[in-house]
Amino acid sequence: MLLEVNVEKRFGEFSVRAAFTLRSAKCGVFGPSGSGKSTLMHMLAGLLEPDSGFIRLNGQTLFDKAGKISLPPEQRRIGVVFQNACLFPHLSVRKNLLYGLSRLPAQQRSIDFDQLVRVLKIEELLDRSVTRLSGGEKQRVALGRTVLACPQLILLDEPLSGLDGQLKYQIIPYLRQVFAEFSIPMLFISHSLEELRLMTDEALVLERGQAARQMTTEELARSRSLGGGERGYINLLQLDEPEDLGKLLSYRWGKTRLMLLKSGSAAAGQFALGARDIVLFKKHPEATSARNMLACTVRRMYETEWLTGIELDCGGGTLIAEIVPQSVEEMELHPGSEVVAVFKASAFRRLY
Repeated sequence: MLLEVNVEKRFGEFSVRAAFTLRSAKCGVFGPSGSGKSTLMHMLAGLLEPDSGFIRLNGQTLFDKAGKISLPPEQRRIGVVFQNACLFPHLSVRKNLLYGLSRLPAQQRSIDFDQLVRVLKIEELLDRSVTRLSGGEKQRVALGRTVLACPQLILLDEPLSGLDGQLKYQIIPYLRQVFAEFSIPMLFISHSLEELRLMTDEALVLERGQAARQMTTEELARSRSLGGGERGYINLLQLDEPEDLGKLLSYRWGKTRLMLLKSGSAAAGQFALGARDIVLFKKHPEATSARNMLACTVRRMYETEWLTGIELDCGGGTLIAEIVPQSVEEMELHPGSEVVAVFKASAFRRLY
């Protein structure tokens, strides 16, 4: 994907100015409420006309104020998934899914209906009224309808913010699988760093209506989380091959195995581990109640206002711990230092 944007839209004293070029197929747009995220999305989709500038997607001009070009939404081939599913209440799930596909020329239809339905796991919902769907089911149907329209780009405008925490994490695997399976570029618009980290590789940051900077999603997470808030930085770990050990589970993480408290599902999945739940030792402790003790090497260090982030290489896997500066001095830590990272089996939180 190649998305080139240089637009401005004024609303009285407030204006949204965005000039950027995106090439990543999985890009996020991050910013607090009122920063201009939804305004930018509406301009890209053709739902709001900029006051000046241009928008180009894969070499095609969608909007050019000087050239008097402004393609209507239906000609841009940009799909939109809103926070509210916006399904047609008088149509069944099947007819909602087929709505965009039926309006697409045959030569542009590249998504197999049955395959998409299997990926989204909505086979049993096809003949149901959309008024009888849960919030998560509605979002899956809305995504399917958008994908079947075979867009060049999909915009997801806070698609998870209307769902509670557990339901949100149930939807994310479907989103990830659909975009991986059908190779459609996306812009994932959110104020949640955790959602962006799970869905995107690169992020465009909006601040007070300005496109401030572009960076990897991981760089954004570290710049915003390390040393901040009550939770601080959160390590995201994909854990596989669970082994039942009675009251504990042993999961494979890269070249090592981690011990987790047995609670809920014992399947492989994505887990969160707080950087402040990791304790560092210079030597392997003789005895501790914590079940995880990993030999690590300090890769780099991040100074924040009141804590220091320690990036660790743990046998090829990366963890970040947050400790007070006094501990850094007492342990004489520096890049290359050998340490043991210790954390409890109960410190993990399953995301999905």
